[in-house]
Amino acid sequence: MFDYALHFIPLAFAALLPIVNPVGSALIFLGIVGVEPPAVYRQLALRIAINMLIFIAVVELLGAWILKFFGISLPILQVGGGITLAAMGWRMLNAPDAATPAAAAIESDSNAAIDKVFYPLTFPLTVGPGTIVVVLTLSANASGHSWTDILLAHASIFVASALLAVLVFLSYGYAPVLARKIPEHAFNGVQRLISFILLCIGVQIAWGGLDTLLRSLPH
Repeated sequence: MFDYALHFIPLAFAALLPIVNPVGSALIFLGIVGVEPPAVYRQLALRIAINMLIFIAVVELLGAWILKFFGISLPILQVGGGITLAAMGWRMLNAPDAATPAAAAIESDSNAAIDKVFYPLTFPLTVGPGTIVVVLTLSANASGHSWTDILLAHASIFVASALLAVLVFLSYGYAPVLARKIPEHAFNGVQRLISFILLCIGVQIAWGGLDTLLRSLPH
């Protein structure tokens, strides 16, 4: 019985890890938040990790019903979420250069950063359309077994999400430590590159949804 759970935990973790990508998203997190005291980064990281865990749990248990209630298909979700990510990447790509946390010693408005804790820092940056698709797929994969196996599978998805939330907290909370080791000119270059990658990811997600929609049209 528990062998099934032990099999499903690494499966769920491996499926979600490249989608959430805590280390890569941490640099984007820095670009959106800007220069803040270390305590603010850790406070934001903790809230984002908790939000992510709740978000995945809700999607796992109610996601399919919520989408059905509003009449939203997965391809439409991908198009909308992809456009949102692409817009974020575009804004960051065209933003003025920012100083690294080591180079800037200014007092910032932490409330403005905290206001972003759900949107865009939790959704769609940390968990977005790709996460929803993966979680719904894992939940569907948990069906067709005994009730015990189904409960264990859903519990395994939650455990895998909790492990991932710990990685998100560590990556986001201590991202400035990594940034301080990067020279300012290199930091701005990395930020531009990450912004461009975010733009491309958004376009890719949107195109994946659009491609599915186009294929569903009658020929």
